[in-house]
Amino acid sequence: MSGKSKEDFSDGNAKYITYMNIASNIAVNTDINTLVKVDKEEHQNKIEYGDVLFTGSSETPDEVGISSVLTKKIDEPLYLNSFCFGFRLHDKNMFLPDFFKYLFRDDEIRKQIIKTASGVTRFNVSKKRFAKIRIPIPPLAVQEDIVKILNSFTELEAELEAELEARKKQYIYYKEHLLSFTDGVRMVPLKEICDIGDGLHGTPKYTYLGEYLFINGNNLKNGHIVSEKKTNKVDEQAHGISFKPNKTVLMSINGTVGSVARFNNEKIVLGKSVAYFNINSESISVNYLFYYLQTNQAKQYYEFQKTGSTIKNLGLKALREFQIPVPPINVQEKIASTLEKFNNLVNDISIGLPAELKARRQQYEYYRNKLLTFKEYAN
Repeated sequence: MSGKSKEDFSDGNAKYITYMNIASNIAVNTDINTLVKVDKEEHQNKIEYGDVLFTGSSETPDEVGISSVLTKKIDEPLYLNSFCFGFRLHDKNMFLPDFFKYLFRDDEIRKQIIKTASGVTRFNVSKKRFAKIRIPIPPLAVQEDIVKILNSFTELEAELEAELEARKKQYIYYKEHLLSFTDGVRMVPLKEICDIGDGLHGTPKYTYLGEYLFINGNNLKNGHIVSEKKTNKVDEQAHGISFKPNKTVLMSINGTVGSVARFNNEKIVLGKSVAYFNINSESISVNYLFYYLQTNQAKQYYEFQKTGSTIKNLGLKALREFQIPVPPINVQEKIASTLEKFNNLVNDISIGLPAELKARRQQYEYYRNKLLTFKEYAN
């Protein structure tokens, strides 16, 4: 679409396909409520069955030109938002739309698409270069067989994703249920069972030869310490704080507040955006503390205690005063053991549903690339 103002999108009468709709779906999702105002006398391009749509720009060249195909025939007008473009076949009998939804996500075709982009801070597709992309034209019967095989993979993947999402909801339910206590459980401020502090407030001296990874809040993901920057190391354990496996929990307290991880003997130095909880009492289990710090009750407390305008911060004083229920240690360990099984099932990429889903995606990508590789006829 062209010539549209902000007001046109606030009171619309016609559906339009967004950038994210294309980027997120190999087949265009038409079950949408994104509307734009289009008058009868306007001359806007409408999307038709079989059209191949692409995102026109991205922050990285590897993500430009992501495709989606309109694989359903629709009765109502459908338009395309800005920052996107599309191609329409001269002869719609040459290809199956469902074949195109896989072809333009194939690795070899993606390599050609990436080469059409240029830019510095943002990369844009050159339509002129894009039009020169070469694609195979297999017989329709071959296209149909390929679609059947790849559809079976995507259907299985969708089933696994739905099951994983259901398991995640189940895990959240049991986490809240098991960690909610009525009368009879004593409440203890964290300062009585943990030594609590944060990391360096200055910038450490970096060296490629250092042994210790410098960790900030964004390095705490899915309960683990994650660092992809192998050179982001410091020359010594500068803040002088020692952590012990099975005794320390880490939590982000600046920006994204509340991400947690257990310390498992990694060589790390903390930045100021990470707080540590060094357990100094036999009355608390590290795994119980790890899970309790992720409950809705804990998150509500963080939200209430956060300060700052643009970037939110959770202060150490508030953490030290935060009271948590402390049942008997055997009860804590039983709760933590149950939650650990759920957590592994839904979050551990090496086991359970995440591992199966990862394997199915790899299998799908392997067969997609194999099935969409053709020997070119000699001219």
